[in-house]
Amino acid sequence: MNDTEFNWPQYIHLMEQLLAVPLDSPRRAELAIQLERIAAIAEPLMAFPLPHRQEGAGVYQL
Repeated sequence: MNDTEFNWPQYIHLMEQLLAVPLDSPRRAELAIQLERIAAIAEPLMAFPLPHRQEGAGVYQL
């Protein structure tokens, strides 16, 4: 992992309040585990360097 650990329990607590979705302790713990796994999977992709002038993906609308 990287040098700074993200505080997933605090993030989950804030999202519970923001989204008004109360969770019990076992669900919070499992969600923290899953978010840590997702972050670990995404870490190599996020570390991939892009050229300074790389264009973002287009937004398609119907």
